[in-house]
Amino acid sequence: MTPTATTAATTAGTTAATTAARLADHVDRLGHEHPPIDLASVDYTVRDPAGLERRFGHVLDYMARVELEVDRNVLELTTLLPDPPEIDRRFYAEVWQPQEVRHGLVLDELQARLGRERANPDLGGVGIKLRVLGALAHLPSFQDVCRMLYYLTGMTTERSAVLAYTRLHDGLTELGETAIAETVVAPIRRQEPGHYAFYQMSARGLWDELGAWQRWLVRRLRTASFTPVGAGSREEKGDFGEVMERLRVGDPEAFAEQVSRMERDLLWEHRRGLRVPPYVARAFRDAADLAAARAA
Repeated sequence: MTPTATTAATTAGTTAATTAARLADHVDRLGHEHPPIDLASVDYTVRDPAGLERRFGHVLDYMARVELEVDRNVLELTTLLPDPPEIDRRFYAEVWQPQEVRHGLVLDELQARLGRERANPDLGGVGIKLRVLGALAHLPSFQDVCRMLYYLTGMTTERSAVLAYTRLHDGLTELGETAIAETVVAPIRRQEPGHYAFYQMSARGLWDELGAWQRWLVRRLRTASFTPVGAGSREEKGDFGEVMERLRVGDPEAFAEQVSRMERDLLWEHRRGLRVPPYVARAFRDAADLAAARAA
């Protein structure tokens, strides 16, 4: 190995070790500072149940369903990542899953008290596409591709959640539903940025380690597979579009840009000037169109 190669390898190893240490500290802090929401701390007092149900009932149902589907998401992760880094397993099994399940339970209880049917999360098995990827992921180089896709999905999911919960909190405050805003939505919103930060740090660190063919494959698979959070089917995409409408997202493409800014900068840095990855903009625009067609 040449001196230049030795220096590069040493630098890469130091960077990876620093990232691993930062991730470990971050996960420890999340678990300590943000335990699952205490159900006894929630105040379900509602001033105008009918008005709240009309304005945000669909939003509550969608968010509750997505949060409660994390049990299936963990099953998918164990298939997709047969040998994940220990810090990944700690994060999704010990921090992320317990927090997200509690989010779903709180939101679902709220919508039940509004007289709505409880959420119907899809907790079924793992799809064939993920099983195929999981089989290939037994090859370490391909598992790194799968890990990158996992981090990218996590980033857009959590960024979407932060933006959506912020808009929901503002809307509830506008309606005068301060108990729900402060004891249901605000605690959930406080926990989501920590999840986003985990995925962001992980994605940055892994991207630097990937080879050219792995980066090419990540871009291709991401372009082919991207969907908004919780919108795997055409019906769910229409539901997501309705959520954006209820939350008064006026420009779906601008919202998509906020959701995917980190992904754009990481994967598509070589295409400077790109405002938003086309597949992300298309997915959000299609969801809004489906919701509009449904309403018409």
